[in-house]
Amino acid sequence: MDLKITYRFTTFFILLLASITCNAQDLDLKNAINQLTLNRPNTYTGIDSILKPFKKDSTKMKRVLEALKLNALNEGVSYTYNSLGIINRNFSNYQKSIKLHKEAKIYADKANNDELRIISLNMIGVAYRRMDVIKYALDHHTQALKIAYEVKNPSPTISYNIAVSQNSIGNIYLALNQYDVALIQFKKSLKIEEETDNKLGLAINYHNIGYAEEGKGNLDLALTNYKKSLQYNEAIDSEIGRMICANSIGSIYLKKEDYQKAEPIIRDALKKALTLNDQFYIASSYINLGQLELALNQNSDAEKNLNKGLEVANTYSLKSSIASASKLLSEIYAKKENYKVALAYYQNAVAIENTILTEKNLQYVNDIVIEYENENKNNQIKALFSENEKVRQRLERNKRIFWYSLVALVTTGITLFILNRNRTLKRDKHILTLEQDMLQSQMNPHFIFNSLNSIKLYIINNDKENAVYYLNKFSKLIRKILIASKEKETTLKDELETMKLYMNIENIRFDNQIDFTIHIDKTINTEVKKVPSLILQPFLENALWHGLSSKKKNKKINLNVLKYSDDYITVEIVDNGIGRLASKRINDSKKLKRKSLGIGITKARLANFSKAFENSYTLTIDDLYDGETPSGTSVTLNIPV
Repeated sequence: MDLKITYRFTTFFILLLASITCNAQDLDLKNAINQLTLNRPNTYTGIDSILKPFKKDSTKMKRVLEALKLNALNEGVSYTYNSLGIINRNFSNYQKSIKLHKEAKIYADKANNDELRIISLNMIGVAYRRMDVIKYALDHHTQALKIAYEVKNPSPTISYNIAVSQNSIGNIYLALNQYDVALIQFKKSLKIEEETDNKLGLAINYHNIGYAEEGKGNLDLALTNYKKSLQYNEAIDSEIGRMICANSIGSIYLKKEDYQKAEPIIRDALKKALTLNDQFYIASSYINLGQLELALNQNSDAEKNLNKGLEVANTYSLKSSIASASKLLSEIYAKKENYKVALAYYQNAVAIENTILTEKNLQYVNDIVIEYENENKNNQIKALFSENEKVRQRLERNKRIFWYSLVALVTTGITLFILNRNRTLKRDKHILTLEQDMLQSQMNPHFIFNSLNSIKLYIINNDKENAVYYLNKFSKLIRKILIASKEKETTLKDELETMKLYMNIENIRFDNQIDFTIHIDKTINTEVKKVPSLILQPFLENALWHGLSSKKKNKKINLNVLKYSDDYITVEIVDNGIGRLASKRINDSKKLKRKSLGIGITKARLANFSKAFENSYTLTIDDLYDGETPSGTSVTLNIPV
């Protein structure tokens, strides 16, 4: 009694749970339909983002179809018809699938939507290809490609469908045994899938490349590609992909006569195909198993499975499968010495193959005829033109246009050259002006006068040794400045030596109170690195006259040459002066204000110097503080190398 109650309760609970789930799904579907109706998305991606959870459920998609037709949402109707077409194709209902995809194409045309039009054409082509109706398959795929290539700035959906078209055309070439041409199509498709990292597309293309290599007899290469395809199918958890790969891998082992490996794989593929109820692959799996059993001399089992495959193939008009099964059955009846039946099966296989080939070749024959007609018409037009005086005049006019165009082109070229030359001359003039301004700032008469005055004091005080020492340094500095004025660049070593001389001379006027130090990173080769000549002097001058001149004691300037990056040499000039704010107040209070143009000239020179490099210079000036008290200024200059 207790068991009955438990059973009834469990059944009730399951039914209740199913009812709740169905109600929740119905609510989700209603929300999706409302969202489509309100937002009216017109792209495949926009529609798919809403309907994706329901696209494999034919019942729900029929409800969606009715609702969208009522609301005249043509894009959504096209998407829904295509989804229903794919569902039917996966159950091998190809005629119904084609009918649904054609309806999708009609609504795509109504919406004037290229994305959905291309998808519909491709889906019709795939269904025809599954039925081995090659001409119609090829017509629809080439039509899809033509539309896709005419679209400017194609969406990812259109790019993906270009890959689908090329993939299907490759499959058509496979059936024609044109394996090298098929490989070209598959590799084009594969490239598109790699760019978007579409794992499903990668799985399909690697599998098709395996087909082509198998057809060429490269069994090991085919096996490698099938296994790559299987890896991608595992990554996206595609059961149908696993089944297709199992069939193909089993076929390779069968051809290698490794029956021990082939048998479990082929039987597993059949089991998967029956579970998925895909009639195309059920027929293929039965035929594969029959071929294995025939190779193992299990003729009775082979005949049984081949007949099953043939029955499915006949039911769903799978021509290639009918031909394959018929050929293998012909072998079985030949072994039984029933040659009459064997011949009948063989003739049936050949007749079907010829039908397929005739339909395939028709497209190529049509192409050749069209090319011939076009060429013939062109020849007729040329003949008429040669007899027509107006054509001669047109040719003469074209000649004149050509010469006028050539003259205009040459004139334009000369004009552009002159403009470019003027631009170059202006730039060179600007650089020369900067160099002159730089020299003037370095050869400042006040600086020379004050320096000589300082040396004169040593002479007056009879301090001959210091007088000679500083006079020698002063002459070296002047010589270096004059040399630098002729050269746009100098080595970092020369620049630092010049700055050392400059600081020695200026320090005389500060009674040698300034502690000036230079620190160079050991990893920097100063003899190789190039910098604009005299680029550091304005910063040292600012440190001296704005930072330290008003300070009474403990005056320091540190010049650090560092390497934080392979792209730059970093120069830091740090003083412990009064800071920029205090210096500005002092300068503002003076009647004769010291105007410094050096920094502006230096920035312009650094900008010109940086044009030869990928990176530009950077300049940062920071105020230093000890708590809230100004404690100096830091200049950080990154010079590209």
